[in-house]
Amino acid sequence: MNTEISLQDRYAAQSICYGCGPNNPLGLQVKSFPEGDGLVCVIQPDSKYQAFSGFLYGGLIGCLLDCHCNWAAAMHLMAKNELNVPPCTVTAQYTVKFLRPTPVAVPLRLVAKVISSTDKKAEVYGELFAGQDLCATCDAVFVAVKPGHPAYHRW
Repeated sequence: MNTEISLQDRYAAQSICYGCGPNNPLGLQVKSFPEGDGLVCVIQPDSKYQAFSGFLYGGLIGCLLDCHCNWAAAMHLMAKNELNVPPCTVTAQYTVKFLRPTPVAVPLRLVAKVISSTDKKAEVYGELFAGQDLCATCDAVFVAVKPGHPAYHRW
């Protein structure tokens, strides 16, 4: 188990995001950590998120990938723009491909990596594994928001 502080706890301790907000006790508590040139998260889903006996429902898979990939975008843009804190990024689009049923009884490993970017936008590729099995992938675009956007300063 990773004993470092997650990116969410370090940079967004007051966030109420359902997927990754540390300040949402009813949320999923996605915790992302740097690994190589991307991010990794290991999470054990609760059985209440089943679509059918023993398997996760697709909406939760989308939520996990969306939040984790968003953090990959934010951290990449922070480094690229030489910022001290990550810019607040929001999802512009994402597509999830479901490759096989995702079991709920095992820890899931999420990986995310930026594949292209500008100063304000990042395209991210994400994967969700159950053990060695690749269960879902995600292609997503995230943009840094400006003052006036409802998500600005949500971190």
